Amino acid sequence: VQLQASGGGLVQAGGSLRLSCVASGRIFSTYDMGWFRQLPGKEREFVAGVRWSSTIPSYTDSVRGRFTISRDNAKSTVYLQMNSLKPEDTAVYYCAVRLPGAAMYNYWGQGTLVTVSS
Repeated sequence: VQLQASGGGLVQAGGSLRLSCVASGRIFSTYDMGWFRQLPGKEREFVAGVRWSSTIPSYTDSVRGRFTISRDNAKSTVYLQMNSLKPEDTAVYYCAVRLPGAAMYNYWGQGTLVTVSS
């Protein structure tokens, strides 16, 4: 599985960005998809995830209500709509795939940088 993330950039606090991640593979619809981020000097952390059925999104507390994860199985793409961005959201954002039956995310994209200025 290969993942290609895009959509990062520089935005002012309070602004919005939408990240996209296209996955290869013929059975994208069976993958759980997630977004993670790595803040400067910190460990990579979970941001949002959506199950293959796309009915059970989950979010870390700091982004709930501001970020929305969604997927388009026909396009093999997962999105992260980020609204009301804060400087503390500045990070490299990674998309990831968890294959059916796996306990952990198996594959990772290359990351896209999001910078939020105050």
